[in-house]
Amino acid sequence: MTVMNRTSLEDFQDSRIDLATILRTLFDHKGMIASIVGVCALLGLTYAIIATPIYQANAMIQIEPKKIGIEGRTEINSKPLSVSQATTEIELIKSRAVLGKVVEDLKLNIVQKPNYVPGIGAYMARRFKPDHEGALADPMFGMNSYAWGGEKIDIFQLEVPDALQGAKLTLVAGQPGNFSLYDDDHTLLLSGPINQTVEGHGVKIQVAALNARPDTEFTVVKQRTLTSALDYQDRLKILEAGKDSGIVYLSIQDPDPVLAKRILNEVSRLYVRQNVERSSAEAAQRLEFLRSQLPAVRKQLEQSETALNNFQTSAKSVDLSIETKAVLDQVVKLDGTLSELKMKRVEIERLYTPEHPTYRGLITQIGQIEAQKQGLLKKIEALPATQQELLRLTRDMQVTSQTYTLLLDKSQEQDILRAGSIGNVRVIDNADANVEEPVKPMKKIIVLIATLVGLLIAVATVFVRQAFYRGVDNPEVIEHLGMPVYASLPFSRQQERMDKTTQSGRVNKGSKLLSVSAPTELAIESLRSLRTSLHFAMLEARNNVLMISSPTPGVGKSFVSSNLAVIIAQTGKRVLLIDADMRKGYLHKVFNLTPKHGLSDTLAARLTSKEVINHTEVRNLDFISCGFAAPNPSELLMHDNFNKLISELAPLYDLVLVDTPPILAVTDATLVGRQAGTCLLVTRFGLSTAKEIEASKRRLGQNGIVIKGAIFNGVLRKASTADYDCAAYGYDYTTVRK
Repeated sequence: MTVMNRTSLEDFQDSRIDLATILRTLFDHKGMIASIVGVCALLGLTYAIIATPIYQANAMIQIEPKKIGIEGRTEINSKPLSVSQATTEIELIKSRAVLGKVVEDLKLNIVQKPNYVPGIGAYMARRFKPDHEGALADPMFGMNSYAWGGEKIDIFQLEVPDALQGAKLTLVAGQPGNFSLYDDDHTLLLSGPINQTVEGHGVKIQVAALNARPDTEFTVVKQRTLTSALDYQDRLKILEAGKDSGIVYLSIQDPDPVLAKRILNEVSRLYVRQNVERSSAEAAQRLEFLRSQLPAVRKQLEQSETALNNFQTSAKSVDLSIETKAVLDQVVKLDGTLSELKMKRVEIERLYTPEHPTYRGLITQIGQIEAQKQGLLKKIEALPATQQELLRLTRDMQVTSQTYTLLLDKSQEQDILRAGSIGNVRVIDNADANVEEPVKPMKKIIVLIATLVGLLIAVATVFVRQAFYRGVDNPEVIEHLGMPVYASLPFSRQQERMDKTTQSGRVNKGSKLLSVSAPTELAIESLRSLRTSLHFAMLEARNNVLMISSPTPGVGKSFVSSNLAVIIAQTGKRVLLIDADMRKGYLHKVFNLTPKHGLSDTLAARLTSKEVINHTEVRNLDFISCGFAAPNPSELLMHDNFNKLISELAPLYDLVLVDTPPILAVTDATLVGRQAGTCLLVTRFGLSTAKEIEASKRRLGQNGIVIKGAIFNGVLRKASTADYDCAAYGYDYTTVRK
């Protein structure tokens, strides 16, 4: 029950996020993190330096409320809108009617640029400083087809068939004053001199200026006007300074600040002109309407005058009575006022909503005058029939005359408005760009972002590696498998250098044994502690044969075997080291010997045991190499000759140390283990996995071989293992268990 509770507690603790462990893990990989961050920061800095600078041109436009009439009254929409007037004007500025005309006027649909070397070509061209007008940079690396600085081209006219619309054409500079044009298949379309119109294959082109070395290539593209207009719709940024402020900011970005300013100025000019034309068109439309009404009103006036004269002649009545004339004057005056108020109402309806006090007041005034008129008409009904008819005809004539006069006045007013219309927008600030500080690339931000991205990549790499990392870095893991750890050997930098020297084929003048060349190394000190531990561990062994093996290759088994044999021999004991790896034996190189004769020869009964024993540079240490590669190492080890060899040599030495191939690779270690009284397993820090160690123990156990303990080799100092990595701090993690 106690074990179950403890296991549950351990599982609970392991499931928690240990911030200290995470930080220690990151600290262990600080070198890799620093390298990745440094590379990313360097790439970001490189991009920030060589990237093409982008400049931004800015302009400001004021949009005023629309005014009508000579008195310049502000126009107010008859219905409330959910968006400001500036929003509508912004969409008009970005309309194809404006931008399409800008594209055509500035020939923005003709893309013309030199071909630079990918990556650094544009940067090199920008760095070129001509010492005189028209100077060109010398080509580098013999790349004459690329532009290197100072090249210029100006195409005045370019017409291509529909099949070549949007296609990349290549213009190649020829001898001074000449050029050739090729399609994307490098088929010659035409060639000719500059400043002249040249035609061929349906293409018409006129190059106004060309400054380049012969064979320099330029990319030329004729885009459709609509395509270019849509592109500039996306690039043109328009923002209102504040809601209903009427101030609009225009901006556009381009590698050429001069072109950016030209584009914005042209957009502003065309938009203002369009606004003026729109206002003038409204006045012209009203003027046309008024003038169309004048003939009808004039004809009506003539008819009224004729009817009045005819009536006076037939009725033989020339004048109205004083009372009737007074009523007539009042009625005519009221009719004139009503006509003027009704025309005013037409304008007011465009300015105000029906609920506006001004509109309501006008309607009330019209109602009052209508009431007064009706009162006067009742007085007229009391007059004699002749006087009523005369008054009616006279009133019609005078009212029509006033209406005609009013139409003449209004038409003259609209004519003046049409001639003097200036629109309701004006340019406050013309386009300008800061050529000293491009808006892109933002070098500091790019480097910072690149550094942060590098940090994220590095941290992600560390955690991904940790997620797939199965190597044992804690000796407690090995002990939990029921295998005591006899020693933890620190990683030796000097041994690593010696191995690299050997692998490179360079001559190593000193000894290849670390225990001889550097006896004070921490790894050798740990082996001395292992030597003491083995003395007690082998007291109960059935013989003095020690087998050293490993789960997999590359864990340092040969390093442990050779140096352990040396330090045991240095105590005065006679030691025999046998390289039992007859496939890839390596120990003879450590002792600077050639594998003339070895274990394979004596097991095959070609040589006696005495003939294969080699004396080494270390006193009391003899060595039997692997011999020539045998085709059947396992069969040789299974033969009784191996048992006889061990039985013959064991009494002659205090210790017989056998270095075997990896356990999980071949069965040789199992065959050797039957003859050994003690077996040790070498594991590697961060390389050997718990499953490999457990599989090795199980494989030997199935053959009746018990692993006495393990040697934890190549221990590195890591912050994440600081709690148990004693050897990394100069102490030996040595455990002796029986």
